[in-house]
Amino acid sequence: MLERFRQFWSNVWAPLGDLLLRLGVKPDWVTWVGTIGVSAGALIFFPQGEFLIGVLVVTAFVFSDIIDGYMARKSGQSSKWGAFLDSTLDRVGDAAIFGGLLLYYTTSDAKAELGDPRIYLYLSLACLVLGGLTSYARARAESLGMTAKGGIAERSDRLVAILVMTGFSGMFDAPFLREITLWALAVASTITVIQRMLMVHKQAVADPGLGS
Repeated sequence: MLERFRQFWSNVWAPLGDLLLRLGVKPDWVTWVGTIGVSAGALIFFPQGEFLIGVLVVTAFVFSDIIDGYMARKSGQSSKWGAFLDSTLDRVGDAAIFGGLLLYYTTSDAKAELGDPRIYLYLSLACLVLGGLTSYARARAESLGMTAKGGIAERSDRLVAILVMTGFSGMFDAPFLREITLWALAVASTITVIQRMLMVHKQAVADPGLGS
């Protein structure tokens, strides 16, 4: 759903992308810096319960995913390696976000807040695993000559939802916002995996020669 706004954000960040190109910065460098920034913000601040500042740091770097793509297209440096690197490091950043939340639910602060935070630890783990599985389903389908894009919770939807609600939970001291979102994303991610499996099954049945 939120992919439709990608062009809007590309236009917003185009001036910065143009400046970086003039300075000789490579798109791959932006990809690495963005992933390191997202991972550091999530893994340093979330386990400490510093959700608002963590979200602000993560958000500051998450737009690198748009900037590097714009830079690659503008400079003619688009390549299979760049696409592979971008997709792979996206998974690293996503895992860091849910991993940071998972680590928080192992702390004494989480125990004081919830009594028994294990359910949210498990939900964070489920979101981490299912997010990776959703992306894998698409990548594997495409490697077999099929498509598995779409579903009710694509990557950008999951990312925006968890960052916005985690930020609000820190801003308003309202942990239930974060916890409701984890429930919703765990369910939505499960449904998305099933939807993508059904997409591939339909294509495979319609054309048994695909992927052979």
